[in-house]
Amino acid sequence: MTATTQAPPTAPGSTAHTDGAWAVIPVQTRSERPRSFDPADFDVPTGREVNWKHTPVDRLSSLFADVAADDRPGDAAVVFDVAAPDGVEVGARRVGEAPRGEVFEPEDRSAAIAWTRADEALYLRVPSNTELDAPIVVTMTGAGADRRANAHIVFEAGVNSRCTLLLRHAGSAQFAQNVEVIVRDGAHVELVTVQQWDDDAVHAASHQVRVERDATLRHVVVSFGGGVVRVNPSVELAGAGSRGELFGLSYSDAGQHLESQVFLHHSGPDTKGDVLYKGALQGTGARSVWIGDVLIGPDAVGTDSYEANRNLVLTEGARADSVPNLEIETGDIRGAGHASATGRFDDEQLFYLQARGITEDEARRLVVLGFLTEIVQKIGIPALEAELFAAIEIELAQEVAR
Repeated sequence: MTATTQAPPTAPGSTAHTDGAWAVIPVQTRSERPRSFDPADFDVPTGREVNWKHTPVDRLSSLFADVAADDRPGDAAVVFDVAAPDGVEVGARRVGEAPRGEVFEPEDRSAAIAWTRADEALYLRVPSNTELDAPIVVTMTGAGADRRANAHIVFEAGVNSRCTLLLRHAGSAQFAQNVEVIVRDGAHVELVTVQQWDDDAVHAASHQVRVERDATLRHVVVSFGGGVVRVNPSVELAGAGSRGELFGLSYSDAGQHLESQVFLHHSGPDTKGDVLYKGALQGTGARSVWIGDVLIGPDAVGTDSYEANRNLVLTEGARADSVPNLEIETGDIRGAGHASATGRFDDEQLFYLQARGITEDEARRLVVLGFLTEIVQKIGIPALEAELFAAIEIELAQEVAR
């Protein structure tokens, strides 16, 4: 006899669960998601999966096709330019060549395709006991919206090193990208990824990081440009006393979809985590998605962790989705919490400024700048901070002109 499984009945007047009528309960927690280096182990997303249900999968469909990059002789789909201070090792790593794969294991189809199709990963290493005076800058420029590219980057910070890595994205492409980061004992790494693509670009990035004993990672995601941009950082605080600071800034215009699904895994003892993402949205169809997953593992005693997401909706027709999740597997922690808020302008703030002779447009500008400044000032690269403030001013000018 063959047993049959039926979906549970739906009560009159109710709607189906957002994950659909499943015969088997789907994976809900980030830690339980399947991982594989083989793209065939992942179905093509339909938009019903827990990790894709907020994403316009139809606009990312090109990244789910297991095909080679659209490179042409002497003309790559995405051109890499690396500017590294003296002493930084710059090379390449194929699959099976350490440390490629020491930390990274794909958890979705586009990341698995990028892993297998990127024959050579860009490899950057800062030697132990080295402190860099200038950032390592990797600029990636897309050659056109019809061009498909895959990439894998491996970045290793040696023991007790101190450095900054800046990843810049411009032009246009259909870009699947993996970034693998290893922060060795006592190292301090600041990683900033800036997405300033053209409006027709599509970019799906998976960042996976391991932070070892007494090491610190500051990870900053800045997304302004692109049609669909999805940057998902996954950080494991593996070593005792390790620290992770994960910050994000986005400014979504009409028709833009800017997304980050953040996973902070406290696995070592006495670790500290701080997550703060902020976004502004304006225009019909402007969309931002933030999903924050924090897992405090059974051995992560003494953990201190907090995550928050704040969104400022500037016009009608914009939408922000914000989903914080916290999973705790030990009771011996210092503290853990999460928060989320999405709203429009604070009328009291606007009234206060206007009552002092400031025009409404200028008052709105000052409120938005004050809201976003907190993240910009955490970047620590003065020239880039000035550039981003200028970009925010341009966005605000477009909002005022509506």
